[in-house]
Amino acid sequence: MIQNQEPRRLAAGLLGLWLLSGLYIVAADQQAVVTRFGRLVEPRVTSGIHWTLPWPINSVTKLKVQQLQRLVIGGGVSDGVLGRSQPLQSQFFTGDQNLIHLRVIVQYSVGVPADYLFTAADVPRTIGAAVESELSRHIASRGVDAVLTTEKVAIQDQVRGKAQELLNQHKLGVLLASVNIESAQPPPEARDAFNDVASARADSARIVNEAQGYANDLIPKARGEAEQMMNAANGYRRRKIDEAQGDADRFNQVAQEYARASEVNGRRLYLEAMEQIVPRIRKMFVDNRGNLDLTILRKGESAPPVPAPAPQRQQ
Repeated sequence: MIQNQEPRRLAAGLLGLWLLSGLYIVAADQQAVVTRFGRLVEPRVTSGIHWTLPWPINSVTKLKVQQLQRLVIGGGVSDGVLGRSQPLQSQFFTGDQNLIHLRVIVQYSVGVPADYLFTAADVPRTIGAAVESELSRHIASRGVDAVLTTEKVAIQDQVRGKAQELLNQHKLGVLLASVNIESAQPPPEARDAFNDVASARADSARIVNEAQGYANDLIPKARGEAEQMMNAANGYRRRKIDEAQGDADRFNQVAQEYARASEVNGRRLYLEAMEQIVPRIRKMFVDNRGNLDLTILRKGESAPPVPAPAPQRQQ
């Protein structure tokens, strides 16, 4: 009896160990997919401790869904480090029939683990094909100058959005984090000419910005000076109007006083006017012997002595 129980205990222990091997842990940055004989059973298992039927019945595949993976279009990762270029892989045709060399960095993560594992055999290659297709389409709709200068950010955003839609249609289970144009250069044969054009455009933009800044600084000053002149003119106008009104009022008062006693007031006004006029006029002095002195006297000076007449000869 004891000998018959030992194989059973051994079988029970092996069965227990086999069942315990079905325990597995999914980390916080992971998700798992469970298959049974190659058929999908659990498409998404979140973090924690879980149990499933042990191998070879069920199989557990863990994926780091929060980890960003990197893909290079227009050459490999080592090419960027070593400074090498892949002309055939990096050539794109612009809308104005020019060739440019692009190097694009794509970052993506796992969105749907089951689709990521079972939809495509080579996920990075499929992602690269989708991004490259959209990149070619958007580059072909723009001129070379726009691609090299002002339209980079717009192209990156549009390519990422359209490529994501394409990947979702094929249920690849991928989330595109970014599409970054790392370098955009003309062919080596025309690089110097393109650099000259880009430099001229930069100088033109700088001059326009400087002129705009000068205008923004000058126009407010001119407006302030114009407003100051208008205020001064209005003040001068009001002052002159007030002075004229005051003179008119004084004249009316004098006219009223003159009307009351015209003879007395007329004599007084005449004397007051002479007191103001006489000191300002030039004077000539003639003595009683008829000699004319043309000396001009200033106010406060005395007349020079008149010379005596020359004696007459006796005949």
